[in-house]
This record gives sequence, structure tokens and C-alpha cells, in this order.
Amino acid sequence: MQDRLESIERDYVDLEASLGSPEILGDQDKMREAGRLYKQLTPLVTCIRALTEMQGNAQAARELMAETAGDERDNWREELMASEAAIEVLEEELKLLLLPQDPNDGKNLIMEIRGAEGGEEANLFAHDLLEMYRAYAAKYNWNIETLQMDMSEMGGVNQVTLLIKGESAWSHLKFEGGPHRVQRVPATEAQGRVHTSSATVMVMPEAEEVDISIDDKDLDIDVYRASGPGGQGVNTTDSAVRITHRPTGLVVSMQDERSQLQNRARAMQVLRSRLLKLRQEEADAKASAARKAQVGGGGRSEKIRTYNYKDNRITDHRIGFTLYQLQVVLAGDLDPVIDALQADLRARQLAGDD
Repeated sequence: MQDRLESIERDYVDLEASLGSPEILGDQDKMREAGRLYKQLTPLVTCIRALTEMQGNAQAARELMAETAGDERDNWREELMASEAAIEVLEEELKLLLLPQDPNDGKNLIMEIRGAEGGEEANLFAHDLLEMYRAYAAKYNWNIETLQMDMSEMGGVNQVTLLIKGESAWSHLKFEGGPHRVQRVPATEAQGRVHTSSATVMVMPEAEEVDISIDDKDLDIDVYRASGPGGQGVNTTDSAVRITHRPTGLVVSMQDERSQLQNRARAMQVLRSRLLKLRQEEADAKASAARKAQVGGGGRSEKIRTYNYKDNRITDHRIGFTLYQLQVVLAGDLDPVIDALQADLRARQLAGDD
């Protein structure tokens, strides 16, 4: 273990020195990647250095205890006990910091929310989820950009695609992918009966061109006239873009911007992220055949989370976590749920189950 810690610190020192080199400064992609790695390693190396210092203090206190007597010896004994207590805390912190890092930490993310099963009520619930994530993003000062929005007749969401920018956005929101189930009396219900509906959420790390290379020969690009509400010119020119990636069959459509070039750029942005997600899922599947796709069929019986309005209850079924503060969560305070999911992930990693 000591050799590993020393190796990490050497790599960190080398990385720190390289940040000012012409090779890194002259390449934006390399600089961004080096900066991201440096930021990830800094808490780990800070902990290693603090632990090394505290171990040195403890050793010095032991040696001085052996050389002294009386009150002075008692003072050094207290110093040793304090150092050993600090070492215990730092060793626990180090265990967590040495857990495998998510390669997507620090990246922006793309989130897609769709109404699934339950008709217009599912679309209305998808809109509620959208507002919940917007409020949560505002709490952390993340920036949200709407790439594409398709509203339903009653003000719900058929589908919305968001770009969420924030250093900690991925580490918090990566757990949100999957079918979300709601149990409530919908606005579309005349008899006051509780209905069960669902919406699906997909989260993907934003892929940069350096992450995913796309051959133009693999793309079918169609342009057409945008439909639905829009500003002057949106519905009168062939500005909408649909891109089909032939090797995978993935299709991305964008129509919210006024120009064909803007819609194409946004479509490519989403396509790259979907391809990166697909590649990562394929890699994960090789390591774990039991891994399931995030969204599934979107059916009522499939769910990662249930939102029960009658009981003011939210339950995350993956970890058996229940909280009776549904309205607080919907207002944007998702932290109790996210914290529980993060703690479960760390526990599984420490146990070697993930």
C-alpha cells in the first residue's frame, strides 16, 4: 500500500509540473483532461500528505515518550493518542478516496425526460420531473440549456433534452436514469381515482469530439420544416434536422433553433453523448451480464423510484430508501435521496460488489 501511495504522489507531482508545459498549454483537449485529472487527484494527495505527516508525528511522540518521564512523558502520550486518532480518521478517508473514480466525474451531462405510460398524465409528470431537476440545478448553480422541447397539449412534456453544466452535476445526477413511477389523482381524472403512470429519464455524460469520433459517411442527414410553436422563421424554412447513425440505428432530431446549422450542431452534440453512453454500457455489460438498460420499457411495473402523492412519499427501489417529504423533493431538495444512493455505491465498492 505504501508503494502505491508514493506512486500516486509522484504521478501527481509530475502532472502538476506538466500543467505549465508547452505541450499541454498548446493543446486545449490535453489541457482540459490534465486539469480534470489534477482536480480529481488533489483531495487524494492532500489526504496522503496529511496521513504521512500525522504518522511522522506519532512516531516522534513514541520516541520522545521512551526518552522522557513524569509529566513530560504524559504530555507526549497525549500527543501520541491525538495523532493516532487523527491517523484513524485519515485512513478511513483514504479508503474512500482510493475507490475507483467514475471516468465521467466532472463532465457536463445530457438529460432526456419523456412521458411514458399513462397518456397525458405521464406527460404532466414528466413536466414535474423537469421542474424538479431545474430547481435542483439552481441549488448548485449549475447551468441548464434546453436543447429540445416537445410540449403536450395540456402543458406536459412529450420529450425534453437538457444540457446540464456543472462540475458536480454528473456525480449527483448519474443515478437519475430509469423509469420514474407516479401514483396520484391526475388532472385528467374526473372521478378522483388514483392512477399510476410513468416517465423515463436518461442521463448521459456530454461527449466531446475527442471522446467519440463519428465518420460523416455513417450519417444520414435529413432536413425538414419545423412543426409546432416557434419564432418567426422557425416554421417557414427547412431548419429542422434529423440525423441517423447507420451503424447503431440511433436517431436524433432537433428543430428548436432558427437555423439548420444550429440544429445540426445540437443534434451532433446529443448523438455523440448517446454513442458514448452506448459504448460505456457495452463495456460494462462485458464485466457484468446482469446490468440492465436505464430506461427499460417505461412500463408501470418497471421503476427505479415511486412518487406517491397521497402518502407524501418517495421511494427509491434500488436501495429500499423511503422519505416522507415528497413535496420537498419535488421542489428541488433531492439531496437526501442522492446522498443515500452515493452512500450505497461507496458501501458496495468497499465490499467489492461494484
